[in-house]
Amino acid sequence: MDGPKEGVEEDAGCGCLYTVLGLLAVVWLLLKLAYAVHDRWFPWVMHFCSKDIFLPLEEVKKELFASMASIVSHDPELQKKKAIRILEIGVGTGVNFAHYPNGSHLVVVDPNPNFRKYYEDNKKKFPDIQAEEIIVTTGDKMDMVKDNSVDVVVVTLVLCSLDKVEATLKEILRVLTPGGKFYFMEHIVEFDLKKHWLRRRLQHVFTHWIPVWPFIFDGCCLDRDTLPPIQQAGFSSVHAQKYYAPVPNFIFEIESPNLKGVATK
Repeated sequence: MDGPKEGVEEDAGCGCLYTVLGLLAVVWLLLKLAYAVHDRWFPWVMHFCSKDIFLPLEEVKKELFASMASIVSHDPELQKKKAIRILEIGVGTGVNFAHYPNGSHLVVVDPNPNFRKYYEDNKKKFPDIQAEEIIVTTGDKMDMVKDNSVDVVVVTLVLCSLDKVEATLKEILRVLTPGGKFYFMEHIVEFDLKKHWLRRRLQHVFTHWIPVWPFIFDGCCLDRDTLPPIQQAGFSSVHAQKYYAPVPNFIFEIESPNLKGVATK
């Protein structure tokens, strides 16, 4: 009498195994598809996240970038126009246009050409800024940008997702004019473990154990500290501040620990 019962149990076990394998196969295929089209949907995600102006964060940027207005270009022609040349790495949709001085000449770099539509649409809102087309490359491979050719380099919320932070900082130093300024604003690993130890743990979990954040935000690492690489890159001075940035909703509380500052070549 035990034989048929055992056979039924074996069949049920096989059925469960096949179901699990089938679900895993479906998940694998969906992930493969998502990664295959990631370069197309990620610009839309960033456009969706930034299309509504979040004034508290804009005030932080305004304060950080305010000193650009007093910079004198090393280019004699731009001096006559009282303008400066800015290089922005990881320009994305162009969310920083509003903070650049009128008349600025803007050189932009981004590895994803699918940002172009959003970038061009945003550029039209700022006719006083002479912005070039996106140079499709990464920050560590900017050979097309000449040595000592830009007065300012801007990087906001980009170093968290780069594979080669040190190489990018080396390139920034190369392209900056003597005395040129590097403006940076990045979310970083939680720095107050007494008050926010749980946030630090969650940053690690959602970056490495359940890497949903890097998947959605193009390699973004929540638990990266970008200050030491900047301090060790070779700038003549680095003025930086760790702080808690305002965030639009609780979902982004996990990336509220931030770093902002200006480094001088």
